[in-house]
Amino acid sequence: MTTTLAAAPTAPAAEAPPAAAARPRRTGALWLLPPLLLVGGFFLYPLALTVKQSFVGKDGDVGLQVWRDTLDSPEFTDALWHTVKIAVLSTLGCLVLGFFLAVVLSFVPFPGARLVARLVDTILAFPSFLIALAFTFLYGTVGVVNAVADDLGAGQPLVGFLYSPWCVIFAEITFYTPFVMRPLMAAFALVPRERLDVAASLGASPWRVIRQILLPEALPALAAGGSLTLLLTLNEFGIVLFIGAKDVTTLPMLVHAKGAVTFDYPGACVVAVVEVALSLALYGLYRFVFSRTGAARAGVVA
Repeated sequence: MTTTLAAAPTAPAAEAPPAAAARPRRTGALWLLPPLLLVGGFFLYPLALTVKQSFVGKDGDVGLQVWRDTLDSPEFTDALWHTVKIAVLSTLGCLVLGFFLAVVLSFVPFPGARLVARLVDTILAFPSFLIALAFTFLYGTVGVVNAVADDLGAGQPLVGFLYSPWCVIFAEITFYTPFVMRPLMAAFALVPRERLDVAASLGASPWRVIRQILLPEALPALAAGGSLTLLLTLNEFGIVLFIGAKDVTTLPMLVHAKGAVTFDYPGACVVAVVEVALSLALYGLYRFVFSRTGAARAGVVA
C-alpha cells in the first residue's frame, strides 16, 4: 500500500513532452535571426536610407521637389530610354543566340562539343568589364579590326562601332548569352531522344522538330533565362563604363555621375530608387507570368 501511494505522484510526468517539444521550435526560431539581421543590415537599412535621402534637397528641405527636378530632367529621360532599349535588345539577342547554340551543343554531335560547353561555362566566372576590354582590343584605334582594315588599304580607323550603343548591346549579348544557354541545355537534356527519332522517321524537317518539339519544352527555360538576363542587363554598369560609348548614359551610369562626379546625392538617390523599383517590378512580373505558365502546363485553370 505504501509503495503504491509513493508511486502515484509520478503519474503527471507524462505531460512533459509538450514542453520538451516546444524547445526545438524556440531553438529553430533563433536560426532566423542571423539571416534577418544580415538582410536587414546590408540591404533593407541602406535601401531605407537611400529612399529617405531621395526626399532631402541640397538645402536640407524635405519634400518632392528633388523627385520633380530629377524626373523632369532630359538626362533622366535619355538614361531611362537607353537603359530600356539596351536591356531589351540585348535580351532578345541572348535569347536567339542562346537558343541556337543550345540546340547545336545538345543535338548536333561534333568533335569538341563538351569543350565548347565548358568554355561557355567559364564566361560566367569572368567580370563583365573583361568583355568590354576585349572589345577595345578588337575594335579600338590600334585593335585587331583596324589593323586588318589598315592592311587592306582602309583610309580611316574603324572606331565608330566601339563608341556606339550597338557595341554595348553586342558586348552584353556576348557576356550574358550563357545565362540563357545553361537553362536551355538542362531542359534539352530531359527531352527523350526517341521523340526526335520518331519525328525524323516520319519525315519531319529539322525546323518542324524545333518548332513543334523543342520550342514548347524550352519555353520555361527561355522565360527563366530571359528574365534573368533582362534583370542583369537592366542594371549593367561595367560594360557601359569601360566601353565609354558616346552619348550613351544608362540609369546606373547616371547614379554614378550624380553621386561621384557632380556630388548630387539626392538626385543619385532618386535615380537609384527608380532603378530598384524597375528591377522589383520586373521580378514580380516574371514570377506572376511564370506561375501562370506553370499552372497552365499542369492543367490548372486559375
